[in-house]
Amino acid sequence: MIDPELVTRKILLITSDLAALAPVAGKPLDAYLASDLDEVLAERYLERIIGRMIDINYHLITESGPPPPPDYFESFTRLGRLGVLDLDFARRIAACAGLGNRIVHEYDEIDPGKVHEALQAAMRDIPLYLRCVNGYLSKTGR
Repeated sequence: MIDPELVTRKILLITSDLAALAPVAGKPLDAYLASDLDEVLAERYLERIIGRMIDINYHLITESGPPPPPDYFESFTRLGRLGVLDLDFARRIAACAGLGNRIVHEYDEIDPGKVHEALQAAMRDIPLYLRCVNGYLSKTGR
């Protein structure tokens, strides 16, 4: 059974992190790249936000009946198939799972320019993701 309190708590944490991240995301690339602190803040906030989104994804999926997806990317696209997200949007936002993995596991040198691009996408896409999740909870009566 979907736990709306758990999902709402995660949404509030994501919303708070997005608000804290907004001043960094609003900086032009050259100003962002000039600050090592901004790079670290952006990476950490994105890591937290993406991790919480993935938590929400797995909770909604597994509590709706299907088995858990095999990876984080699939957790977003599965929400598209469940009708939580528009399928095209789900595919687009699923790319954040790869960034989250690179940040957490430091697979490669993290390109600060790519993180800045991801910040811009996050500020645009994550509020839509949150509205879709809230809408799904409301629609399902949870």
